Amino acid sequence: MNTATNNREETFTPSLSLSGKKVVVVGGKTGIGLGIARAAHAAGASVVVVSRRVASAQERPDLSDFEQVSLDIRQEAAVQAAFEAIGAFDHLIVTAAPDIGTWGGFMDADMQGVRSYVEGKFLGTWACARYAAPHLRASGSITFLTGGMAVRPKLGFTAVTASFAAVEALSSSLALELAPLRVNTIRPGYIDTDMWGFLPEAQRDGMRNKVAQTFPVQRAGRAADVGHAAVFLMTNPYVTGTVVEVSGGENLVPAI
Repeated sequence: MNTATNNREETFTPSLSLSGKKVVVVGGKTGIGLGIARAAHAAGASVVVVSRRVASAQERPDLSDFEQVSLDIRQEAAVQAAFEAIGAFDHLIVTAAPDIGTWGGFMDADMQGVRSYVEGKFLGTWACARYAAPHLRASGSITFLTGGMAVRPKLGFTAVTASFAAVEALSSSLALELAPLRVNTIRPGYIDTDMWGFLPEAQRDGMRNKVAQTFPVQRAGRAADVGHAAVFLMTNPYVTGTVVEVSGGENLVPAI
């Protein structure tokens, strides 16, 4: 190898360390968001979790490692104020979404449910990225969260599918718009978290068993699996504009 080539090369040792970094997880108090917050903290980051209300230490002692910020991401002025108060940081992860069952149907009497879901998921994600970007350090990143329905629609979930697909399109567009900041999306499959707490336990057990029997990895996904992917995206400086699927091979088998 000639000298010119050697001079162009840099020594780079891949690392999953986030030591000295500040990470903001919107929707980081429960479910997948909490799994990402824990993974970032374990990797050495100081972590801010953003949710609609701040929980006391008595209510949630498991959040003691994190700074908490209260925010409704549907309120644009509040989003702007929140990121101004947070100040400079390194990585943003937006996992927040409206509650399950709030999205409405395609042929409902009106579009109230659909508008609410799109505002909460797509426009809320947009607002977080928009007002966080000026505060992100040069080597920083933004990571969004969608789901398998972005590419595998299910009956009755039109608003969810459309919103997820829009978030993924936003991610690739912002990878250009905000460069050299990196922007990516994680697309999880079935992840066994408290998001499914609205179902009777017997039904949840049935879902877990079906996943274990049909998915190639032979188990349900965990929040920590998505957390690992998020840390990878935060720490790899050459990944941008992509969707990382963390699904256990769900797309390879019939829908559960």
